Amino acid sequence: MSVSDSRPDGLAEHQVSEVELSRRAYRKKQQLQSVMTSLISTIVFVAIIVIGLKMSPGWPRVKETFFSAEYFVSSFPEILKGLWLNIKVLAIALVGVSIFATLIALVRTSNNPVLFPLRALAALYTTIMRGIPMIVVLYLIGFGIPGLGIFGRIDPSVLGTIAVIMGYSAYVAEVLRAGFNDVHPSQRASARSLGLTAGQTTRMIVIPQALRKVAPALMNDFISMQKDVGLISVLGAVDAVRAAQIEVASTYNFTPYVVASLLFILMSVPFILLNDWYSARLRKRELSGGTV
Repeated sequence: MSVSDSRPDGLAEHQVSEVELSRRAYRKKQQLQSVMTSLISTIVFVAIIVIGLKMSPGWPRVKETFFSAEYFVSSFPEILKGLWLNIKVLAIALVGVSIFATLIALVRTSNNPVLFPLRALAALYTTIMRGIPMIVVLYLIGFGIPGLGIFGRIDPSVLGTIAVIMGYSAYVAEVLRAGFNDVHPSQRASARSLGLTAGQTTRMIVIPQALRKVAPALMNDFISMQKDVGLISVLGAVDAVRAAQIEVASTYNFTPYVVASLLFILMSVPFILLNDWYSARLRKRELSGGTV
């Protein structure tokens, strides 16, 4: 015999009450009103911007100079080709920054007295590199290393990649260091009591926990790095930005810059969405941590 058959009123055990149904209907109504309000406010905002631009006396000239469909189509293939160089530089820089920054962070969080000179050097490095503008780092690496005359001619994209790795390793190392220090000492003590070595404790216990804590901050650094790889154009590398500069120089129209900007935005969207999703997931986990 089922549970519903044993009940005198013949109702299911988990039947939703009228009060709960009214609450659900109210929440649904509020959600619908919120969506409609957001939609209307967005339409009004866009309409104000469009009307304001249309009423501006210089809008036709600005439209032709920055948003020309003809120059957009003609410059798109070359700029897209240059973007491929930015993608390759970004991929190599992601690996390089991950390795170099992790080593710096581990050195800075180590208590071994033998590593004191390295800790002092790492602290000096992160302080200096975070204080120098990225474009200056590119100039120093891009023109300083070839000026030594030791390695011969080096491709500008290679020098740009080295500069990006050196610049962003300082930022990422500090984020990782904060994550390592945020792992409670009892975690290390428990791991050591189970027979794990110091290296195994760091690799299997400390680093995974630290990465979960600082993942949103790391993703923001990588999003910023994705944008700054466009600065390698100052060294002469023909990336998306440099390709846009070449098109502008030959046409005297600034639409190619808009094309390059749109391509960089499209390249950053996956990182931004992943960052927002993971941040929301962490926030939801923290908020539900105390529920029973």
